[in-house]
Amino acid sequence: MTRPPPDRSRDRRIEDPTNLWIVHPAAYSLLPWFIARRVSANMVSVGGLILGALAALCYAQWQDWRFVLCGLILSIGWLIADGLDGMIARATGTASALGRALDGLCDHGVFALIYVSLAWSIGTVGGWALAVAAGAAHAVQSNFYESERARFHRRCKGIAASSPLPVSRNPLVRCYDHVAATLERFARRFDAVLGRESDPMPLASVYGRASTPPMRLMSLLSANVRVYTIFLACLAGDPRWFWWVELGPLTLILLTGLVWHRRVERRLIPADARPFSSSMIHSKDMNTQ
Repeated sequence: MTRPPPDRSRDRRIEDPTNLWIVHPAAYSLLPWFIARRVSANMVSVGGLILGALAALCYAQWQDWRFVLCGLILSIGWLIADGLDGMIARATGTASALGRALDGLCDHGVFALIYVSLAWSIGTVGGWALAVAAGAAHAVQSNFYESERARFHRRCKGIAASSPLPVSRNPLVRCYDHVAATLERFARRFDAVLGRESDPMPLASVYGRASTPPMRLMSLLSANVRVYTIFLACLAGDPRWFWWVELGPLTLILLTGLVWHRRVERRLIPADARPFSSSMIHSKDMNTQ
């Protein structure tokens, strides 16, 4: 069959290097095989969840470096499946509200299983408390990061507002969409300005360059970084280090990135609300450094 065109849904400027050089190329190479056999995106999402569950079982034996290494390999397999399901949905035109929520829930499910397996293997009340607190922090960090990343991608294309999501009858899907859109009300002013532009691309171009640094910072909240941090913490002989990283450094990265991104938006909004013009590009770039 003809190979599908390269997936252009992600901006390379803010992608994790391991996505650029390992995960996404591997997923793209598998794409024709899965499409030819009519394997749906949802099936791949569930398959990724199974790989993640096997990784969790391996990490439960974190005292043995061989199991830790197997956990890493299985986790990378899950990351590949996590990229592949979206590629299949876009290539086949089968994206749906259910698929979007299933993808997100499977992602959270993998980490939940890993947290539970590690807490179980540690076997202390303190370990369980730390796992629960880190899991809650992870859920907030991931939802906010994905929301910011989707916003960055559409704005760089000159799209002022996201397309209305189809309302699902499933209450869990509706809840997931509501949480994912929490930050929208804080970013509407810039979207309103972008939407008033007769030619939005000059402003979109400046926005893309100015907001790349905070988005690169927030890319440290990606699943990839967590996968490697879990591996290193277990290899070092204390999985609790990973949870402390979630509660401390990653939370600080989220807050810093959100504030930085909002400041970039405010600086790009003309004070007199006039339409943005190409003559303003240089001065705007200077102000956002």
